[in-house]
Amino acid sequence: MISVVVPTLGRPSLAVLLDALAAQVGELPDPEILLVDDRGDAAGELAVPGALSAYAKVLTGPGAGPAAARNLGWRVARSPWIVFLDDDVVPAADWARRLVADLAVGDRVGGVQGRVEVPLPADRRPTDWERGTAGLAVSAWITADMAYRRAALAAVGGLDERFPRAYREDAELAHRVRRAGWDLVRGQRSVTHPVRPEDRWVSLRVQRGNADDALLRRLYGPTWRADLDLPPGRRPRHVAVTAAGAVAVVAAALSRTTTGTRRRLLGVVAAAGAAGWAAGTADFARARVAPGPRTADEVTTMLLTSALIPPLAVTHWLRGWWRARGERRQAAG
Repeated sequence: MISVVVPTLGRPSLAVLLDALAAQVGELPDPEILLVDDRGDAAGELAVPGALSAYAKVLTGPGAGPAAARNLGWRVARSPWIVFLDDDVVPAADWARRLVADLAVGDRVGGVQGRVEVPLPADRRPTDWERGTAGLAVSAWITADMAYRRAALAAVGGLDERFPRAYREDAELAHRVRRAGWDLVRGQRSVTHPVRPEDRWVSLRVQRGNADDALLRRLYGPTWRADLDLPPGRRPRHVAVTAAGAVAVVAAALSRTTTGTRRRLLGVVAAAGAAGWAAGTADFARARVAPGPRTADEVTTMLLTSALIPPLAVTHWLRGWWRARGERRQAAG
């Protein structure tokens, strides 16, 4: 028996996913499809294709984010294997057959990740947002398509609901599962993860994830990125650029309140801070513009957001650090 858990906010992509599952649900042994409706203001029930009606159950989610929704799903599920799918992926035509083969593993394997493919434009370079989404194809243990043994989830208490976003909560779960002695492996099944349309400010919104990074730093110490198989970030550079900008603003303001040598000294400090901020911002923008399509709209977006991301990232980090200050660090496993 296999249970498929799909937390959803009712996006249009859900219908595509359900149609793909309906076409091959018969290839799964005693399947169970659990849709966790996490819409806060749900109007009407989610539509389930007729071919899935005998296997699907809709659960009302707590509206507390994907970690809490997935926990509800796997705890209700009746199967020894729980497959988490995002509501914006499309399983390949042979997904069910390959899933069954993927789960034919040894008793110490606690999780099997599916392959995620992100289609990018063939006629131009990808935008910054498209490149970010494409990173899912090489990310480890993401719940876009991740199967866990129920026993492994129960052993660690499931996902940590202190992580309210679809960001880091899956990597943190995988880390605890491995520390509990389970192996995680990669399977052969695959899903496609289309790039979701977004406006030009999406890179600013995703900076909220820095608050979750601060919680991870509190829980696992300075080596948290390496421990969770996460790539290095730009936070030290964001801090430096933000600090330089703050120095420039403060020094310039103070220089207006004094005269003589003190004013000249503050002017020099303000100029140095401004130069540091400008150089750091330019370097960040250049790194984001260079691999992209370099259209006028994309370049404008990169210039605007590259100036705003560093202070925003630092602000969210500090907010997360403040909220996490009372959390206890996890003992090394």
